[in-house]
Amino acid sequence: MTDIVIQQPAGAAKQLFLLHHGVGATPQGLLPLGRRLAAEFPDALVVSVQGPQASDLGQGFQWFSVRDITEENRPGRVAEALPAFVQAVQAWQARAQVGPEATGLVGFSQGAIMALEATQQDSLLAGRVVGLSGRFAQLPRAPHAHTTLHMVHGKVDGVIHYGYTVTAAEHLVALGVDVTADVIPFLGHEVSEIAIDTVIERLQGHLPKRHWAAAQQAAAEDDAAED
Repeated sequence: MTDIVIQQPAGAAKQLFLLHHGVGATPQGLLPLGRRLAAEFPDALVVSVQGPQASDLGQGFQWFSVRDITEENRPGRVAEALPAFVQAVQAWQARAQVGPEATGLVGFSQGAIMALEATQQDSLLAGRVVGLSGRFAQLPRAPHAHTTLHMVHGKVDGVIHYGYTVTAAEHLVALGVDVTADVIPFLGHEVSEIAIDTVIERLQGHLPKRHWAAAQQAAAEDDAAED
């Protein structure tokens, strides 16, 4: 099994969405989410990406090993896996001829960990990063100013506690980062219809902070010119 192209626009792609599954899963698991993104963003190339390793769980794939994983060794494992993850994103950007600002990384569980940690590079990799039922490997620093983060988590998630999303979001807000965080009652560790609806709502309805700041500055300059 390899990456699955869910939507290839008839013309040149204007956006790129790359979906990243959880440990022990396959790209097929995120097809419902990918098809919804394709319907809402018809000019986007939408791809569900396969993890590079056979999973320790005996089925599916993974981005990094979860064997004997701890809070202490998780950051190192993610850091080791990150260069290949970034390279795969950049390869799809080159293929689609879509730049980082028009790229959205969407990850679930372990895929969300990778997508979120990819924001910790100095260079811009994606304009939007969506973490579903995920977490940062460790408390993050502010990502690139042109990256907007959307974190979505179920309140009854029994695999990755929603508190990781709350703590990270509060920390990022204090740093002035453009971030949204939604905790959904009664949702477990899954990509449900309500989770997908929330992702679409955030992608379509949230004006990135940098665009809002630019609009405010332009309005202020217009007012000054009139005076």
